[in-house]
Amino acid sequence: MTRVLDRSDEVDRTTHRPRRVPPGDRAFWLTGALAALVGVVFVASGLAWNQGKLIAPLDDVYIHLQYGRQLGLGHFFQFNTGDEISAGASSLLYALVLGAAYAVGVHGTYFLAFAVGFGILCFAVAAGLVTVLGTKLVARSVGVWSGVLVALSGPLAWGSASGMEVGLVMLLVVATLLAFVTEQPWARFRWTPVLGGLLALVRTEGLILAVALAFAALWTVWAHRHMTRPRRTVLRALWTLLPIAVGAAQLLFYKIATGTASANGIQSKSFLHDRPVFWLGEFTDRTMANVRGFLSIFLGFDGQDFAFPGALLVFAAGMVYVFLTRPAWRPMLYALAAGLVLILVSVSTLNTALVHELRYVQPFMPVFVLFVVIGVYGLSRIAARERARRISLHGALVVVLVLSLATLPSWSVRFGRATAAIRDTDVSVAQWVRGNLPPEAIVAVKDVGAVAYFSEHRVLDLIGLGTNGFAAPSNNGTGSLYEALKHLPAAERPAYFAVYDPAPGPSMELLKNVGVLRTPVEMSFEVQAQPDLGGRLIVPFRWLNVYEADWSLAGSGDEQAVPGELRDYVNVGDLRSEGEHGYEPVLAQVGTQPWTTLARVGDVIDSARPIVGGEAFTAHNLVPGRPLTITSRTAMHGTVFDMRVLVNGVEAGVWTRDERDGVWSTYSFTIPAELITDPSAHIEIQQPRPLLNPYPDYTSYGYWLSQ
Repeated sequence: MTRVLDRSDEVDRTTHRPRRVPPGDRAFWLTGALAALVGVVFVASGLAWNQGKLIAPLDDVYIHLQYGRQLGLGHFFQFNTGDEISAGASSLLYALVLGAAYAVGVHGTYFLAFAVGFGILCFAVAAGLVTVLGTKLVARSVGVWSGVLVALSGPLAWGSASGMEVGLVMLLVVATLLAFVTEQPWARFRWTPVLGGLLALVRTEGLILAVALAFAALWTVWAHRHMTRPRRTVLRALWTLLPIAVGAAQLLFYKIATGTASANGIQSKSFLHDRPVFWLGEFTDRTMANVRGFLSIFLGFDGQDFAFPGALLVFAAGMVYVFLTRPAWRPMLYALAAGLVLILVSVSTLNTALVHELRYVQPFMPVFVLFVVIGVYGLSRIAARERARRISLHGALVVVLVLSLATLPSWSVRFGRATAAIRDTDVSVAQWVRGNLPPEAIVAVKDVGAVAYFSEHRVLDLIGLGTNGFAAPSNNGTGSLYEALKHLPAAERPAYFAVYDPAPGPSMELLKNVGVLRTPVEMSFEVQAQPDLGGRLIVPFRWLNVYEADWSLAGSGDEQAVPGELRDYVNVGDLRSEGEHGYEPVLAQVGTQPWTTLARVGDVIDSARPIVGGEAFTAHNLVPGRPLTITSRTAMHGTVFDMRVLVNGVEAGVWTRDERDGVWSTYSFTIPAELITDPSAHIEIQQPRPLLNPYPDYTSYGYWLSQ
């Protein structure tokens, strides 16, 4: 059972005195000033790499700036003016902060400067608050050392000076924990739910921690219900649930505004959605690979840029030390441990979990640093004499400080190099688009931030962050992306593409091969920014090209000569058509992915899926009692050409489709009239020998059903 903290003893048992942090505490101000200074040094590094110009180190920063500008202009979460509301900003709260700044007149270069300065300010305050939190939890030496190590952390300075929401999330994480620790002794939470509500709005990872702390606060109130009247206990308990209500409201907003409760970034990057077919085993394998990556990094096995060797073990020792010696903080520890584990697993389900200098977990690193220091403090208590304790504590932390200082210059160089790469690519492309393409032209992009922010053109995000409805097509491959673009009204299709070929997003090579992207290119941008010592760049490509689009053959693949009257059409690769017909590949091997592709024959362009196994779909608009002819557009491969056809589970015969020359061929199969008993029929095209290899291997473009 949780008990009220005895203020005179529990903060530090070695002194048996209360640990209060005075408002004018120099450690708070000095660590904050040190963090601010480090942040300014990083900004100076960026300026030095860009001839004195302020450039963000990530294209995602400009996504935030675009949403912020649109909010400031009164276009509520419209990425382009006139768009429907989209959920492409990774932080709802941060976008609102930027929108408020723009609304009061912070424009142009000053807008990015505000974002960077705001992040550094949050970093500085967070570093100062870590000193207070460490002092309250254990001892003043823990607080001071934690604040100093946070202030001198290269990853935290990188994220805070980037212009992303890292600094704000970091501040809210530390402030919420500090509020909880401050208010828990009285079992009365006033500010913790408020800060938790803001934390729930700032990022999905923040929502996870806020919910965990809300349950810890609720447990604390319930455990001390005998101290207050029942009505007051109920009100206090309800107030602790504010972060959960805020998180639910945010998800409801997404659902109402966009039709889905998940943000566009989740739809685009999550292992739940980023491949055509979800396989639980593959999902688990990929997630655990990221978890192992995080563990390796924070154990210091994968270089020491983020942590010294064994840091994660010392962090765990710090958690155990507080658990054993400060029983009053156990509800907070339970919530913190559960929250951090869930955050780690949640982030590990993203295909971008380990990129961009771990920016998803950077905001939680002050907590990591704090408990590492507590771990060192706890281990130093093993010594019997106080002098030996002090020497071991400060000696060990001096070593950690030296390691941190040794990596700080390289982090500053990384920051500058990243800004130079963004200037070299996305910013340069945006300025070229602004000066060279027709003002009314819509431009399709993969990196959507800088082009949208600088080019003064309407943009379409092929990956689906800023443009609703494109995450799923992009995650299914080039064929599905083409079909989604084809469905747009002609006036809303992109006239130009400013794209790179590698992931993220599908390859653009197929669009070029079929003539949707005209060659030669309008302009090419080779990345001239220098990679780091490992040969890596902050961008995933070396070339970015601008193409003019040709939509003259859009829809040409939908036509096919059939016997009788066309009753239905299943366009394989078109997610809309597949959804309407309940289409699904029946794959012979777990883990196989039927990425959509694109091909052209003469003046016909069509999407397709490579199939190893079979397919199933439901045909509609049929006339019962009449034979049904299935006409397929298929490219057969391999050695198995016979396939079983089932209608509503009843065998209809064997369909033989032999291999022929050419990109694709057409084949027909007639289903007897007695099997068509309803206006809809579920049709399965199955491999002849279930389970066993060889399997049917073919490329499926579509099915036309006629009577």
